[in-house]
Amino acid sequence: MIVFEDVAKRYAGGYSALAGVSFEIRHGELVVLSGHSGAGKSTLLKLIPVIERPSAGRVLINGQDVSHLPPAAIPYLRRNLGLVLQENRLLFDRSVFDNVMLPLVITGHPPGDAAKRAAAALERVGLDGRGKEMPAGLSGGEQQRVAIARAIVNRPSILIADEPTAHLDPAYAADIALLFRSFNDAGVTVLVSTHDAGLFAASRPRRLVLAKGLLAEDSSTAGHPAAEASA
Repeated sequence: MIVFEDVAKRYAGGYSALAGVSFEIRHGELVVLSGHSGAGKSTLLKLIPVIERPSAGRVLINGQDVSHLPPAAIPYLRRNLGLVLQENRLLFDRSVFDNVMLPLVITGHPPGDAAKRAAAALERVGLDGRGKEMPAGLSGGEQQRVAIARAIVNRPSILIADEPTAHLDPAYAADIALLFRSFNDAGVTVLVSTHDAGLFAASRPRRLVLAKGLLAEDSSTAGHPAAEASA
């Protein structure tokens, strides 16, 4: 479903964010991406929806090489992806409901069905009945729930989240982690980066660990030399 083949990402000035990273994520997996600050986690995640492009190697999504995807095709790729970035980018001049419905409006979804999906997404994240409120009146954890509702409103098959529990108190962080585990239980492939991998420990997720742009650990192959040799 998601395949990285010897992927590297270098920026102007010679900074290397990723160097020769290879792995494959199968349909329905829950994968936790961890590593120190600056390890390359955000860069890796941004390569999947083509927010960034690799300097070398290939990124494949559902068998399609997106490394050189034409700009006009990128919106169609993203319709199958749910994205929760570090900056939740909520529109503070619009209601919670309008924020959640925005992706469906952009893609020309029928208004009636879009409204039903937005209401269902808000209910799914525990904000049922809060749609008329403005984001500025919500707590940080509630704003993050709005961002998650917006990410899942198009019912994606892949959900990608970059530090979704950062800056949240432990109780809110645990609730957000539980939400992602519930999406995975429903069959969604989930790839989430976090500094606190322990939030997901109960689900025994697959762990990918980055260190200085290199894939330092993949728990799917740990302790299995044959698997490592064939990866």
